[in-house]
Amino acid sequence: MRTKDTVIIGFMLFALFFGAGNLIYPPFLGIEAGTSYWAAIAGFVLTGVGIPVITVAAISFVKNGAVELGSRVHPLFGIIFTSIVYLAIGPFFGIPRAANVAYEMGVVPFTDVSTGTLLIYSIIFFLLVFWVSLNPSKLVDRVGQFLTPALLLAIIGLVIGSFFFLDGSLQAPTEKYESSPFFTGFLEGYLTMDAIAALAFGIIVIQALKDRGVSDPKQMTKFTLKVGAVTAIGLTTVYASIGWIGAKMATNGEYANGGEILSSAASLMYGQPGTLLLGIIVALACFTTCVGLTVACGQFFHEIFPALSYRLVITVITLISFSIANIGLNQIIAYSVPVLVFIYPIAIVLIILTFAHRLFNGSPYVYRGAILTTAFVSIYDGLAAFGIDMTAYEPMMAQLPFFGVGLGWIVPAFVGALVGGMFHLFLQPKTVESN
Repeated sequence: MRTKDTVIIGFMLFALFFGAGNLIYPPFLGIEAGTSYWAAIAGFVLTGVGIPVITVAAISFVKNGAVELGSRVHPLFGIIFTSIVYLAIGPFFGIPRAANVAYEMGVVPFTDVSTGTLLIYSIIFFLLVFWVSLNPSKLVDRVGQFLTPALLLAIIGLVIGSFFFLDGSLQAPTEKYESSPFFTGFLEGYLTMDAIAALAFGIIVIQALKDRGVSDPKQMTKFTLKVGAVTAIGLTTVYASIGWIGAKMATNGEYANGGEILSSAASLMYGQPGTLLLGIIVALACFTTCVGLTVACGQFFHEIFPALSYRLVITVITLISFSIANIGLNQIIAYSVPVLVFIYPIAIVLIILTFAHRLFNGSPYVYRGAILTTAFVSIYDGLAAFGIDMTAYEPMMAQLPFFGVGLGWIVPAFVGALVGGMFHLFLQPKTVESN
């Protein structure tokens, strides 16, 4: 396969990952991390870029995408976990978040915001999303070919301008970034949702490679990693750049989210025209992202549950997304954190086991042991992040290595895999590799 094809597919994957919602997290990390910015953004890039790219590579090992990966634990788990992933990147978090970023950066800077402004905007926005999703054809792909470069050019303009027009100094880090900025950034990378989105996007990359004549499994993995490298370079550059803008904006005021930071930065550097250009581009990019996610969720759930028509599924998805969008961006971010804290460790362990699959002959006991112990810790972390009082269990959980930095699931996952391996040896002495 030609290098040109690798780059083209890499840009396609970049466009899939780079929903405009991802713009809001690095700037806020920058403004909070301050002088600890580079350590924090390194951790953020690991989960926001590295793990998603590795996840796409893991999908190259299987034929039926995320459902098949999850089915290595149990067929029912495969369906349930993948459904949760699609619901998270779709109507419950991903779509409402993107719609709100479009509102924050494309509407708020230019209107007198009142109680009903978001509602009116949401009605118009989601009616258009539903209408386009009914028969999307190639509209999203075609528009994306122009919008993604335009969005990148706008970001490059902001970054270049920040060196000339933003003279703010880095501030002392906030409390959560004082002691462990790298690990705090690592956990903040969960919020991009790209690692779980990669479980859905991976199959698209695989199909694109197949269309270009790649069929050998080893070659498939090799080219998937090359495509991922192109995507990783783009995402890392963008995240680090807009995060730096956030760090430089700390002396210019207080901001509720990253969307406000970028809009203010554009206004400071280029005035109202800069804010308008960035707002329009981001709003259009968010729209195509919402259409793409609506279509993806509609096709997935229609395939899993054929009795539900595609039209009915996207109707429900649109209505749920509309309802959640109206609670506001900051609230969406707040309630998504506990769910992502629960989902991410399970997804990470599942991906690691996929790469180690041959080492334990694909034993389902290893998968089940590792996922079960990981889920035990991640449920605790998710409930604690949700605000439920877990103090009675904290002394026990605090004994886990890395618990203090939010990675208490690592050792239990390893122990669970070992115990599962022992079950495999005792219960099935004649191992047969699965999948």
